[in-house]
Amino acid sequence: MGTRGRGYRYVGPAELKAAVRPGGGGRRIGSASDFAGWIVEQSVAELTEPFTFVVGMDGALRLAPRRSEHVACAGGDMVLGAGEISFLCEAGRWTVSEVSNQSTGYCPDVNSWAEVARSLDAAELRRPSGFTYEVVFRRCPDCREHNIVREDDFVCVFCGSDLPAAWNVDPTA
Repeated sequence: MGTRGRGYRYVGPAELKAAVRPGGGGRRIGSASDFAGWIVEQSVAELTEPFTFVVGMDGALRLAPRRSEHVACAGGDMVLGAGEISFLCEAGRWTVSEVSNQSTGYCPDVNSWAEVARSLDAAELRRPSGFTYEVVFRRCPDCREHNIVREDDFVCVFCGSDLPAAWNVDPTA
């Protein structure tokens, strides 16, 4: 199967992780048949919104309703990727219409795309060549707050310090 990418620990609010139920988590989608079984359970209304997703350390996609926390979708575990994803049925085949790394609980780097792409390929889902919306996360070295970098402005919105060019959200990584 090859080498896996960087694993991301949950870095969000502790109370959200504490609320994760044992054995909980999003639906594991490791194949096209897994996805086919899951998608027919979704309502038309649910399909109009993005879903929460993570890629587990086993490389499998896990899906949950949009308002689910990423840490709950992951069952509290580390992930290889996380974000939001939308699907569209075109000519009888499901495709990924939008996908991002937007997860303030895991703050995955944009290079987590490789793991997301592998998980989508395993589920035989047509997909874009990269995130349709990329979120750049950084941790301020001075005030320690997590930031979303906008328009390549690597300055902390909390204290005004410069943010590093390389991903640094998890201090233990």
